[in-house]
Amino acid sequence: METENDEYGRQERIALVAIVVAASLTVASLLVAFSYYCYIRNKLSKRLKNHSREGYEDKGCFTDLEVVAGKGLNVFTFKQLHSATGGFSKSNVVGHGGFGLVYRGVLSDGRKVAIKLMDQAGKQGEDEFKVEVELLSRLHSPYLLALLGYCSGDNHKVLVYEFMPNGGLQEHLHHITSSNTVSISLDWETRLRIALEAAKGLEYLHEHVNPPVIHRDFKSSNILLDRNLHAKVSDFGLAKLGPDKAGGHVSTRVLGTQGYIAPEYDLITLFTFFLRKNIAYLSIVL
Repeated sequence: METENDEYGRQERIALVAIVVAASLTVASLLVAFSYYCYIRNKLSKRLKNHSREGYEDKGCFTDLEVVAGKGLNVFTFKQLHSATGGFSKSNVVGHGGFGLVYRGVLSDGRKVAIKLMDQAGKQGEDEFKVEVELLSRLHSPYLLALLGYCSGDNHKVLVYEFMPNGGLQEHLHHITSSNTVSISLDWETRLRIALEAAKGLEYLHEHVNPPVIHRDFKSSNILLDRNLHAKVSDFGLAKLGPDKAGGHVSTRVLGTQGYIAPEYDLITLFTFFLRKNIAYLSIVL
């Protein structure tokens, strides 16, 4: 026969077990809720980060850059460059980009240079100017056109490059002679060497720079040739920074010359297409 004390002790133990179980369930619920909160917060953070990158990518992620001295570049006055090009004479025009004409010039120390006078048509030219100064001040490769300096004052934006006597590859492939450059017939050995050197320029941008750089307008007119027909990649106004880690966000939006797709974007678009197809297939199967 159970005594009154035994009954009371049994009820006390049941109450204690109930309290422990309730407390454990409460803690477990809090942990689940906290984990779900962290998951949602992390997911939203990644989504906002991706949107942020997409918002900046079309301008190369350099929209807020300030062009300053101290990057190892020469800072010229407009008067110096005006004098070097004979007053930006039409007879010294050697080419044109999307945002300005390129002139042949000679500096006061006798160096021959190529001088790009940026158009003042809008903010896009301003963004290209900032991108080229910021990128080329830190990129150093024998397969990339070197930026020697710039002018950013008196409402003028001017870029000063090393001079490439034989102009763009396109002029020699299609025998264009309208830019003061004599067209040269290229044999196959020379063409293969030029292709290899241009590819080494892209390899440097993709594999040896962190984060990597995507050119986005890689074509024959942006491959320049020196006196010995060695190639260098030029015109980085539409370039953008790639992901700084494997599996990072990569945009497939194509910019640059109309009707042309750079090889980097051609491969990225193809890879993204198959990746999306496989993900859709797996979601159906699972």
